[in-house]
Amino acid sequence: MTRGLLWKVILILVVLVGFAAAIIPTKDNPEPIRRGLDLKGGTHLVMLVNVGDAVRLETDQASEMLKAQAKKGNLPIPTTKRVNDTTFVAVLPAETPTNGYETIAKDYIPSFDVSRTPEGAMQFKMKTASQTAIERDTMTHTVETIDNRVNALGVTEPYIAPEGNNRIVIQLPGVDDPARVKDIIQTTAQLQFRLVEGEPASDPTAALNSVAPNMKTEVDILPGTREDALGRASGVEYYAVRKTVPVTGTDLKNARVQKGQLGQPNVGFSLTPDGARKFGDLTGANIKRRLAIVLDKKVVSAPVINSQINESGIIEGTFTQQQAADLSLVLRSGSLPASLTPLEERTVGPSLGRDSIRQGVLASLVGFIALILAVLLYYKGAGINAVLALLLNLVILLGMMSIFHATLTLPGIAGIILTLGMAIDSNVLVFERIREELRDGKVVRAAIENGFSRAFGTIIDTHMTTIISALFLFQFGTGPIKGFAVTLLIGLFASVFTAFFVSRVIFDVIYKAQNRPTEISI
Repeated sequence: MTRGLLWKVILILVVLVGFAAAIIPTKDNPEPIRRGLDLKGGTHLVMLVNVGDAVRLETDQASEMLKAQAKKGNLPIPTTKRVNDTTFVAVLPAETPTNGYETIAKDYIPSFDVSRTPEGAMQFKMKTASQTAIERDTMTHTVETIDNRVNALGVTEPYIAPEGNNRIVIQLPGVDDPARVKDIIQTTAQLQFRLVEGEPASDPTAALNSVAPNMKTEVDILPGTREDALGRASGVEYYAVRKTVPVTGTDLKNARVQKGQLGQPNVGFSLTPDGARKFGDLTGANIKRRLAIVLDKKVVSAPVINSQINESGIIEGTFTQQQAADLSLVLRSGSLPASLTPLEERTVGPSLGRDSIRQGVLASLVGFIALILAVLLYYKGAGINAVLALLLNLVILLGMMSIFHATLTLPGIAGIILTLGMAIDSNVLVFERIREELRDGKVVRAAIENGFSRAFGTIIDTHMTTIISALFLFQFGTGPIKGFAVTLLIGLFASVFTAFFVSRVIFDVIYKAQNRPTEISI
């Protein structure tokens, strides 16, 4: 055996041992190839992201920014009112010049166009490009937030990805408590601090009637929990809170569970420097007024502001220890920029996963054995060559999936079967070309050389078209389709290596040039 051929054999053995080691279960890695939702069982969710919530919040904060900058610039503070999700108006005192406010809009809220209403008020309408950007960023932020929450719960190999303009697909393989995980995902955790108008009441109408007449259109009526003297829940009461939201959960830096005065679990929070400044301005200007702590459109508590608060605070409520821990988790991972509406929910039991694995493996084995028998019967000795290359192809494919932590799905098993078929197809093209060369009177070594070299272009051409198709499936497909695309891509690259390099080395070892072979079993 020549030195060059020896190095090729050593390379093949190294590849075989390396990838085989990657698929052997160990104590530290008992599941080297992770199974997807359809094989392991779990929960499949499709959520609608209400992107209008984020647009509406941006409009509210722009309104607050206008008033804050007017105060800093010693301008009359306008009365603002949100007209719709993207528009608010600012009413100025009579005969007040608008130049200063237009400068504020240009410098601090450039995403809004300024115009005048027929009544003479200033109208601020969000630019279309800005609205599109907010909606796009909302989707990205929502995916990241859900991913953070799921990872914090220890769910292995979750699949979380946007679908279309306002939907998210969530797949959670092997979850122990799907109901709790789903609740945490759906919890918007939109923390808001909003001033209370009037007094809390036992019904919405009474709460609205307690508000000054000129403020009735500027408030939302939100439910809260009434507590008795011992801090226990004793019913529902309603609060009239301002529509504008000066401070939100995006200003949060950290959240943690802590004990209250009576030992009850509460959630303490700290704010970012910018959030602390806004919170300090809000509380400092409204001492002796109620400040509602609103979580997902429900008033958790509404304490009276006794002094200016800057960097930290406490969310008190009738929480259990688990509820407080879950709330602090979702606040730490970030509030969702918009609420979620469930569109689809499916639970896949592990028994279905086992059935899928058993049937998929059985189909693979039957197809693999039939393939081997057909090749051995038709190509004889050369068929053994093809089978060895095929086995190495399978080892490389599974090993690559383990190394790159790819998830095996039921369509992925179909991709493996298809890959094995294409790998054999490559060998068939080479073997048929060798047969043609032999029929034309070529000697064995020349037939082998020409068979590999002349079949190479055809095989690369067919593989490239399939690779392009697989790339599109991976880019635009959802979880199971991506699983199919991953196994197909890895298998195609592996088949080129085994069909040309490995199969050629096997021929070179058996039919050495110096032996001048006169016959070949093919």
